Amino acid sequence: MTTDLRAAARTADGIRTRTHHWTPAPPAASYTGLSGEQVLRAIVAGEIPAPPIASTLGFRLAEVGPGSAVFEGTTGEHLYNPLGSVHGGYLATLLDSALGCAVMSLLPAGTGYTTTQLNVHLVRPVFADTGLLRCEALALHVGRTVATAEARVTGVADGRLYAHGTTTCAVLPPRPAPAAP
Repeated sequence: MTTDLRAAARTADGIRTRTHHWTPAPPAASYTGLSGEQVLRAIVAGEIPAPPIASTLGFRLAEVGPGSAVFEGTTGEHLYNPLGSVHGGYLATLLDSALGCAVMSLLPAGTGYTTTQLNVHLVRPVFADTGLLRCEALALHVGRTVATAEARVTGVADGRLYAHGTTTCAVLPPRPAPAAP
């Protein structure tokens, strides 16, 4: 896995730049023999590249277990909204990623999922200097067609709760192999 996230650099005229690199992952069809947890563990181990959204927003899948997923992300000025705080969409994406992976970790090989509902509660602002955030998610129910999970985003340095959320996911059965021509 190649993820090169460089800190923002300031040019002579005060303009900031940020560069990131990623390795494209093989098509999801190449993982059909692996359970959701096996795929996620391979991402944590660097055997499968992380999805590009992780590099784009500066977060990573840090831990995975049966029914759980932990993401960590570092805040920065590049995530600011017009009010001068980290955009709530960053926290929503961090929550959605952890929630979906908690569900995925309990899915058998070939089974997929998609978020159908995401509930996000932002309880305090996040700033560039807030530092590392940790999002811990737990699957509550994974059935044949529907799954639910909950998660919390806390600051690593201060232990404060910044956001929490829940999800409902549709569980997608394995797709049949395409017919030979």
